[in-house]
Amino acid sequence: MTTHRPRAVVVGAGIAGLGAALRLHQAGWEVLVAERTPARRSGGYAVTFAGMGYDAAERMGILPQLIERHITPDRMDYVRPDGRTRFSVPGPTVRAMVGDRSLNLLRGDIEDVLYQAVTDQASDTVRIRFGTSIVRVEQDASGVDVRLDDGTVERADLLIGADGLHSATRRLVFGAEDDLRRDLNHMAGVFTLDTLPEGVEPGVTASLTDTGRTLAVVSLGSDRAVAFFGYRTERPMDELADGPQVALPRAYGDMGWVAPDVLAQLAGAESVYFDTISQMVVDRWSSGRVVLLGDAAWCVTLFAGFGSSLAVAGADALGSALERHADDLPAALREWEDQIRPEAERKQRLGRQVKGLYAPADPLRLWLRDLPLRLASYRPVSALLQRRLQLTS
Repeated sequence: MTTHRPRAVVVGAGIAGLGAALRLHQAGWEVLVAERTPARRSGGYAVTFAGMGYDAAERMGILPQLIERHITPDRMDYVRPDGRTRFSVPGPTVRAMVGDRSLNLLRGDIEDVLYQAVTDQASDTVRIRFGTSIVRVEQDASGVDVRLDDGTVERADLLIGADGLHSATRRLVFGAEDDLRRDLNHMAGVFTLDTLPEGVEPGVTASLTDTGRTLAVVSLGSDRAVAFFGYRTERPMDELADGPQVALPRAYGDMGWVAPDVLAQLAGAESVYFDTISQMVVDRWSSGRVVLLGDAAWCVTLFAGFGSSLAVAGADALGSALERHADDLPAALREWEDQIRPEAERKQRLGRQVKGLYAPADPLRLWLRDLPLRLASYRPVSALLQRRLQLTS
């Protein structure tokens, strides 16, 4: 039997990394989380949190806190470039379509709940070191040495790379990103707005899609709003290199509606998420005492709408596998991957299949994309959906 308290280094303090830290604490591990940014990020785009992730959050004890952050829009407006409404889906219908055991959450709110849980429950076993990056990995039969850019070397039983799409852990151990990344030729940008643009009502989600691009403003009441950009490109890595301050005005400068107001707030935004929409194709998620988790391993993309749920589910499943195989790390990692990989690959396939609906290339595809939502906006259909899905306002 294992006699010492096992130790893990987790690279990345996002959803996957914080989820792993919390779950390993619950499994009796000591954890160091190394995060390259100097402080926690906020905001992020809205996601549907359901399925395996919802179940995992319930087991991990964070579901009540996530439910408190659930976004319940009063209405979803689909608008024209001049600001006139094309059609609207009422809030009760939106909530009915979400269904039971499913939440609409900002990615930043999921991180915040996990961070608070780690802080409250695991301050004695989990340390988070911000402004710290991984630079080297060496491992042997008894452990793994993780060299960080502050000059320290951390010895651990397990290294978890939860450092996202552009994972340094993956690059150091599994190979160059360019050899593993599958680009879907879209970009996404998100930042929190200081003021709600004129024409968007509090509590309403409003969006405009024209050929190849979408802008959405998600109002979260009177004090919070988030702008979301998504657009097609044949040169995603060039767009990423140009950065949001150049790429977003170039892509949206002539859009109309609230785009000028939103872009005017870009320069003063505290934190901007801007990245390619890409998937990772990694044949095996573990190598010795190093394992990849979340977007570093798979990145199903926001097209599939399941990345945050899968990150939490993956963290929970990893902790459970380590508990079951306390003295056999290879067996734990094999069991964990066998459990998670089929769902991750299924969601990746879904993401590739639906990417054309995200920012439709022509008016016909836009019309086809909007048809189910337009039908749901009609009062008789809306009432039927609410009754059939057994949800009332």
